[in-house]
Amino acid sequence: MYWLYVTGAFLAKILPLKVCYAVAGLVARLFFMFSEKDKEELRENLRVVLGEGADEASINEHIIRVFRNFAKYLADFFRFPVFTEERISKNIKMEGREHLDECLAGGKGALLLGLHLGNWELGGAIVGALKYPISAIVLEHGDRRINEFFVRQRIINRLRSIPVGVQVKECFKVLKRNEVLAVVGDKDYTSSGIYVDFFGKKALMPRGAAVLSLKTGAPIVFCALIREKDNTFKLCFEKPIRYTPTGDYGKDVRALMGEYLRIFEKYIRKDPDQWYAFRKIWVPEQTIQ
Repeated sequence: MYWLYVTGAFLAKILPLKVCYAVAGLVARLFFMFSEKDKEELRENLRVVLGEGADEASINEHIIRVFRNFAKYLADFFRFPVFTEERISKNIKMEGREHLDECLAGGKGALLLGLHLGNWELGGAIVGALKYPISAIVLEHGDRRINEFFVRQRIINRLRSIPVGVQVKECFKVLKRNEVLAVVGDKDYTSSGIYVDFFGKKALMPRGAAVLSLKTGAPIVFCALIREKDNTFKLCFEKPIRYTPTGDYGKDVRALMGEYLRIFEKYIRKDPDQWYAFRKIWVPEQTIQ
């Protein structure tokens, strides 16, 4: 698998972008043919997102588009250029950057909350290239060489990696230094998630962003880099979420999560083909925490 990543990165850097996307489309088709488990997980998730009116033909078409967009996401990641503010202004549409500036002006740092939607890695790289001090909580790959490959790709644009669950204290230090801490909030990797309402059904979701915000006072800014139809991108920052605790910690965590989960729903509904939910989100509720 490591050499597959290395080969992909090499080809992505020497081939024109349109050719890279064409190759990515072929790879996506191959994975679509053989990745039965991924397809089934996606199908279950899309049934909830698209609603009861969606037929199987429509769901299958969405699934192949998810595979295709994910392959393009990898191609973009492999090509990671060194961004400059001039290059960003010419190639990336940006909405709401002032919301991030507003948060950092408060002196408590900012939690930049995202989804596995669009191109979250490229979004973080752009924020780093804009000279915001940024660290991201990331899931480490089982293969050390692949993990180091991802870390090197992020460093290109000043995006620092903090492994999930290993350096919790470092997360607090980042916010205390009034920096940006990027968190992806739609998959529970730590087995400490809680069941909450998501698209009208109970889903097991991570609570890390809400916990960090409540403990530090850092506001949450949702951010997403969305692929447009012409393969350009739009980087969107939503208005800051500032929550005043009531003193009931469990209630506060759920209430704060509810605020940003509504934003998740809005973005996923708009671009379901760019949400890479290859793990089942709505799982049977075993224990409500």
